Amino acid sequence: MINIKALRDERAAKAKEARNLVENNTGAAYTAEISAQVDGIYADIDRIDANIAAAERQARIDGDAAQDDAGREANDRLRADLSPDQRQQHDGYNAAFRNFLVRGERGMTAEEMMLLRNGPVQGAQTTQTPATGGYLVPAGWGGQLLEALAAFGGMRDVATVFATAGGNPLPWPTVDETASEGEIVPENVSAADGDMSFGTTQIGARKYSSKVVAVPFELLQDQGPGIDIEAFIRRALAMRIARITNRHFTVGSGAGEPEGIVTAAGIGKTAATGRATSVITDDLTDLEHSVDPAYRSLPGVGWMFHDTTLRELKKLKDADGRPLWLPGFSTKEPDVLMGYRYTINQHMPQMAANAKSILFGDLSAYMIRDIMQVTLFRFDDSAYTKKGQIGFLAWSRHDGKLVTAGAPVKAFRNSAS
Repeated sequence: MINIKALRDERAAKAKEARNLVENNTGAAYTAEISAQVDGIYADIDRIDANIAAAERQARIDGDAAQDDAGREANDRLRADLSPDQRQQHDGYNAAFRNFLVRGERGMTAEEMMLLRNGPVQGAQTTQTPATGGYLVPAGWGGQLLEALAAFGGMRDVATVFATAGGNPLPWPTVDETASEGEIVPENVSAADGDMSFGTTQIGARKYSSKVVAVPFELLQDQGPGIDIEAFIRRALAMRIARITNRHFTVGSGAGEPEGIVTAAGIGKTAATGRATSVITDDLTDLEHSVDPAYRSLPGVGWMFHDTTLRELKKLKDADGRPLWLPGFSTKEPDVLMGYRYTINQHMPQMAANAKSILFGDLSAYMIRDIMQVTLFRFDDSAYTKKGQIGFLAWSRHDGKLVTAGAPVKAFRNSAS
């Protein structure tokens, strides 16, 4: 079995070696020999990264049971906040919901059906009423599904994510204070008015479908200690919703879908003719400085781009021939580009004619809203049963928007030709 810790330790040692060479050799001291040595270390780091990625994929597969244990712990914490009567209702709903997943309505008692129709206990004071034909997932189950969304894409890693119980349009205040300043006031003179100029934008609740996930009869009938059907279905639903929401949060048009961060970002730098599929160091410098310093100093500042773009960025050098990309030692000291951390997002446009292929700025200014109601439908009609399957469909609601009135995020645009 691959030792992930050993790989990370090896990477950290290589990263430290490369950084020392780059940072301690400036100007003429950064010779061709040192440059070749650094390039060799970077090649080693790429190899180690590939091994780490493979090990992490296997660890995620092996760690499904651990995630399920974490879900049970979250459920235990929720139960602790309930009264005895609510705890009994909560446990009954969870048991009825599991029975619904495996056997469907035909295999349930009248009492279980009544529990599902009444809706789950969501907190110490509230219950939720399900939509006709489907059932709201238990509170802990829905929370685990929403948490699973963060594992896909990249937007949830950097955006500000919040959840609301309902889906009514949410007015969000916007303000641009980057140019505002105070004043010197002489003795016995009143201070001038300096009202903040507030605006508002609406964050809604777009309805998303997972599309139907078809599960074989055998998986439902033969589940044993090693098979958690709830976790299997939850992961399948989460992956589908995560992929489409990440795409919309990235490049959504804003018409019938969330406005993505790429769509909302203004142009900070357009490449000169001849760079339809490339970028140079000066382009990145200009993009960086197109963002107000007030935003560049915030904790959420960074780059975002596709993995193929990162491949090209790793080749760029500064005026002394030193690479712009530096490897990190750990998650606390991640890889950086020109001193800023970056996020890989595979829904970002790849470099092409007129593509907004690189973002820079305060990425946390993008807001993602989750509605804490997830409805699940189960289909056992002939369309599925003749194939030996049961269908499951989840509905959830989300929205996203770049809400700051200023320009916290800017884009690099490749040339038209």
